[in-house]
Amino acid sequence: MNTVKTTDEESAGAPKVAVVTGAGSGIGRAVAVELLTAGWSVALAGRRPEPLAQTAAGAPAGGGTPLTVRADVSRPEDVAALFGAVRDRFGRLDLLFNNAGTFGPGGVPVEELPYEAWRHVVDTNLNGAFLCAQAAYRQMKEQDPRGGRIINNGSISAHTPRPHSVAYTATKHALTGLTKSLSLDGRPYGIAVGQIDIGNAATEMTAGMQTGALQANGETAPEPVMDVADVARTVRHMAELPLEANVQFATVMATAMPYVGRG
Repeated sequence: MNTVKTTDEESAGAPKVAVVTGAGSGIGRAVAVELLTAGWSVALAGRRPEPLAQTAAGAPAGGGTPLTVRADVSRPEDVAALFGAVRDRFGRLDLLFNNAGTFGPGGVPVEELPYEAWRHVVDTNLNGAFLCAQAAYRQMKEQDPRGGRIINNGSISAHTPRPHSVAYTATKHALTGLTKSLSLDGRPYGIAVGQIDIGNAATEMTAGMQTGALQANGETAPEPVMDVADVARTVRHMAELPLEANVQFATVMATAMPYVGRG
């Protein structure tokens, strides 16, 4: 009896290919190393070549193939060059982890936030995510076998803001809408889109939380953090599901952080 191979069966013999933006530090670095360790070929994208090289060097021998690409996700020409390099090197794309982001100036009240700072956060967190998703979508739609997965890095702030975080919070709320719309539009082409909302992973960005973070009541209090490796394993689980299954939204957070309930 003849059987029809599924997309996953056809591509099972070749390493999966991922793009990880913001791969030079923090969550991006942890996810990239996790995927490389699991045998994925990974394009490491970021604005500074040196941290990207350090990420590539942190993967164990015998894992997947890294490709470092300097790219500012807020620049359309950089995004086009990034995905062109991936296509030229690996021939296809199975995963985009849309991770590049910035908090912007911390602790600045909304009435004092410079427009340039607002625009920088929007350009990086929202416009950059759109540009990368659009480029990935185009490639996944046209490649053979067709399809792939996009995972957007949201935030606990997509649901609950911190004080003085208007630009970051607004972009993370918008990212949730981007995720839902991409998920719907990707259905006919085998493109699965989900989002991971992360709270207090231990990275350079959250280093100050353990000593004290501004709370909604105006007080400053230390907050617990979690190992960034736990985030990386969660992203890998989402990434390695068959395209017939999708984690639409996942929340991974330090268990005791002030988010659920009243703190």
